[in-house]
Formats: sequence, C-alpha cells, structure tokens
Amino acid sequence: MKPRTRRLAIIGSGLLAFGLAALLVLNALRSNLVFFFSPSQVAASAAPRNGAFRIGGLVENGSVQRGADGLTVRFVVTDLAQRVPVSYRGLLPDLFREGKGVVVAGRLLPDGSFEATQVLAKHDENYMPPEAAAALEQARQAHTAPTLEAAQ
Repeated sequence: MKPRTRRLAIIGSGLLAFGLAALLVLNALRSNLVFFFSPSQVAASAAPRNGAFRIGGLVENGSVQRGADGLTVRFVVTDLAQRVPVSYRGLLPDLFREGKGVVVAGRLLPDGSFEATQVLAKHDENYMPPEAAAALEQARQAHTAPTLEAAQ
C-alpha cells in the first residue's frame, strides 16, 4: 500500500469513528432530554403521552393529601388556568408548601394524572424557574383577559 493510500485510509477511518461517536452522544442526549410543560399545555395535549417530562406551576391550596404510609403524597399543580393531579412516593423537599412554586418530573398516566419521580420546590421567595414563571404569567393573562372584556 502506498503511503498516500494508507494516510487516506487512516483519515477515513478516523472520520468514521468520530461520526459514530458523535451519533452515539447525540442519541444519548436526545433520550435523556426532559422537556418542561405548564398545566395548560398538558391539558391541551401538547405534552408527550409516553415520555418523561416536567410540569411546573403552583401547588394548589388545599390539595395536598398525604398517604397513611407517610411517603405517598397527592397534590394538584396549577398555572391558575388548568390543574394537573400529581401523585408522588418519596420524601418531599423541605420547602414544599401549598401555594408555592414547584417543578415535578415524571410521566403522564392514561387517566390524565401525573406520576412524579422527582419534586423540586423553589428555594427562596425571589426564584422560580424561568419556564414556570413564563407559564404562570401567560396563564394569568389568559385567565384575566376575558374577565376584563366582560366587565366593559
């Protein structure tokens, strides 16, 4: 084999190996990507039915129900326009409270409820994930707009 042919074969096999590695990395990233949805988007069927995703909003006042085992909790996440019932088995964050912001990760069940695998509570009064804040503001505007028009 000539040196030039050998060099081209090495470069070609290197590019092929690099392309295969890039394909594997991108596939792994795509399968581990978790999207964020508001309760309004979940109600509008914009959320995936089979995959994992996150829901963000407020824990509805009066909706928290604790199971007898001390680990099972049911509550409702709302964006003030729509509601999504959530069930979670595990320890809740210390800052989890009714009326406070929360982001839950998990899967949508066939009955329309959400089975959470992780619950994240906002850590202080000034912070909320940008996606959750934008979804709440959009829901507030959509919720209050008809009221203002009806009053006029």
